[in-house]
Amino acid sequence: MPGYRDTLVQGIPNLQQSGMAKRDYYEVLGVSRDAGEDDIKQAYRRLAKKYHPDVNRDNPKEAEEQFKEVSEAYEVLMDKEKRRAYDQYGHAGVSDAFGKGGFSWQDFSRYSDIEDIFGGLFGGGSIFDMFFGGRTSTRQRRAATRQMRGADLRVRVTVTLEEVASGVEKKIRLRRLEKCSVCGGTGAKAGSEASICPTCKGSGELQQVSRSVFGQFINVSTCPHCRGEGRVVSDPCGTCGGEGLERREATLAVKVPRGVGTGNYIPLRGEGDAGRRGGPSGDVIVLIEERQHPLFERDADDLHIDLPVAFSILTLGGRVEVPTLSGRAKMKIPAGTQSGRIFRLRGKGLPRLGGYGVGDQLVRVMVWTPQRPSGPLKKEIEKLKELEEGQVPPPSRGLFEE
Repeated sequence: MPGYRDTLVQGIPNLQQSGMAKRDYYEVLGVSRDAGEDDIKQAYRRLAKKYHPDVNRDNPKEAEEQFKEVSEAYEVLMDKEKRRAYDQYGHAGVSDAFGKGGFSWQDFSRYSDIEDIFGGLFGGGSIFDMFFGGRTSTRQRRAATRQMRGADLRVRVTVTLEEVASGVEKKIRLRRLEKCSVCGGTGAKAGSEASICPTCKGSGELQQVSRSVFGQFINVSTCPHCRGEGRVVSDPCGTCGGEGLERREATLAVKVPRGVGTGNYIPLRGEGDAGRRGGPSGDVIVLIEERQHPLFERDADDLHIDLPVAFSILTLGGRVEVPTLSGRAKMKIPAGTQSGRIFRLRGKGLPRLGGYGVGDQLVRVMVWTPQRPSGPLKKEIEKLKELEEGQVPPPSRGLFEE
């Protein structure tokens, strides 16, 4: 499937090797791990001004690398999902969000945020001037705007404990924006093409000049007519209405690895909404939700279960059958076992995500008390009651510890 990856973002230990030399993102920006968005923005504004090549003309190459480093940290810490993955797994948790060579400016998605933060801080230049060097032309900025990335889509997938233990492939159905099948994404009817926007004259921007006693101010905004593309479709495609996109249903396959749980997610790269005018497609983010099991309670890689056991077996000892995810297992009960004691079945838990080893199953034995004993059983219990008189010890803090 083109653009498909089934790599799990969270919990892949071997990816740690690729990020060992990288500095901690919080350290890069000089903020605490519980810093809010405003604190992160202020830190980035300060460092971007410090490391911008225009300010460091004596050593622009080093400044550019430092500027890129703080921008990478900003990209991760301002994205809730990336930040959560980074907080949990470090650089390994976000390595799959970037290309094989690591973070590049093509991975930077916070253009509008940075425009709001900086405005004309660097001599009135566009944000694209900072990222791609020099002063870009209006046509270059318009081309960057036109290549808008498609939206990410989020899909929830429910898995059972049995599927978590073995891994599973799931089919998901969704509706997404794809290139129009008639115009191929241009938005124009066959035989026609887009023309220069009459409102912005092809610049994709509108400038509004205002004067006051403090001087002249120029406000630059995206052209509402062409939405920053610089060109408009005068004879639109009848299928997509000039948008170049149409919503269609798609079926995707996602491989859910062993050991996942609620809160993990799997990105399917390039499987989201198509971008306008040939822009790259967004991603599909598959959110994992674990269905509650009728018998087992999960604790990370371990499983817990309460097992009712007859009083006679707890007293005299014996063997009992215990349900597990892979079937039933025999377990020995020593004589004199107290109700509430916990036994450990090694290797009967869940596989560890992205690594080696399997958790355990913890079995808590609970004495079974018949609610309505039958006639013969009731008589035997009454005899036992007489025999037990004077045998039960007084209350003791250490009784169950023994």
